[in-house]
Amino acid sequence: MIAIAVDDEPIALEVIKSHAAKVPFIELKATFTNAFDALSFLQKQKADLLFLDIKMPDISGIEFFKSLSSPPMVIFTTAYSEHAVEGFEVAAVDYLLKPFSLARFLKACTKANELLLLKAGATSGDDYIFLKDGYEQVKIMLKDILYIEASGNYLNVVLTDHQKVMTRSTINDILTLLPESSFTRIHRSFIVANDKVDKFSKQAVLIGLTEIPIGNTYQFFAK
Repeated sequence: MIAIAVDDEPIALEVIKSHAAKVPFIELKATFTNAFDALSFLQKQKADLLFLDIKMPDISGIEFFKSLSSPPMVIFTTAYSEHAVEGFEVAAVDYLLKPFSLARFLKACTKANELLLLKAGATSGDDYIFLKDGYEQVKIMLKDILYIEASGNYLNVVLTDHQKVMTRSTINDILTLLPESSFTRIHRSFIVANDKVDKFSKQAVLIGLTEIPIGNTYQFFAK
């Protein structure tokens, strides 16, 4: 996995370099103390993962990340815990509070690697995806998905035979794997298969006997 790091503090970059050198699946391609130099790099070369400080001069890490047209996965690093919520609002893989240990760094990198493998597995077919279930990659036919429910750091993918596949991922990440014409996010915690919806109102959809709420910001589905 190709990674770069952006932090205005050289010492912080040295810590990331040292930790990354110990993680076998991370190749730290470049480090930058200036966000605009990092932008120039990303316009020419691809990166899978970005380690990004939030509080920097000229432009914040959040603003910089939002400015990217095709952003890589991001792990925010900062000494200020109050920025954590803001970081997760832009679908960050993780949030590392300085000073962070190698163990905590490895945990964040492992999560990013799992998401990368999940996305890679979906490229092998238009009618199925692979999801990690425990130590296995499970093939899921898109036509068999009823709905997907977020539960903490995991997703429950509910299938037509009422079986469930639990995978460590986020709603935002799995949305990138699903065809937009066939699946709709109706709540911060729910995605439904459009052709499996039996009834709907402004408040909920019904799939079989299961009633799923529609969030306030997702009312467009019921119009």
